Amino acid sequence: MAHASEKKILVVDDEPDVRNFLAACIKDVGFQVETAVDGEDALEKVEANPPDLMTLDMVMPRKSGIQVIRTLRKNERFKKLPVIVITAHANDEFGSDDVKDFYAFTSGLRPRHILEKPITPEKLVNAIAEILQVEPDEASPQVSSEREELMQMIEQTDEDTLKRITEMLGK
Repeated sequence: MAHASEKKILVVDDEPDVRNFLAACIKDVGFQVETAVDGEDALEKVEANPPDLMTLDMVMPRKSGIQVIRTLRKNERFKKLPVIVITAHANDEFGSDDVKDFYAFTSGLRPRHILEKPITPEKLVNAIAEILQVEPDEASPQVSSEREELMQMIEQTDEDTLKRITEMLGK
């Protein structure tokens, strides 16, 4: 079985905090990681240096996640590139139509997984490892534990508090 360090993952998300969080989770278990800020950037990076798997946000500027997948599936080189869609909009007006479109694709063309935000590092890494059939390296227990605690705090925090935190961080 291959190891995580032999596989490259492209993380695509227009939100810097989300992109950095996902990239850190994936790097922590040994995968090589590259990031893209939107769909156009992702397609350029796939063309220049194809990854083994892509995580993809659905709602992004310049080119949405579904547009990226449609473009990839039309290209014979990238037709079978595994994609994990990671979205906060699976059940709202921003993304529910896209999710329906994904499920309307023939089985060979649709994303391997659609994961809803917030996502835990364990869930993300397990999905990647399953698709690529690799054994992830062990994450640092302290880093992993701190991330889990932070994710739990975020999940339990009310919307007003999250807005205040975001403002304090200068977003």
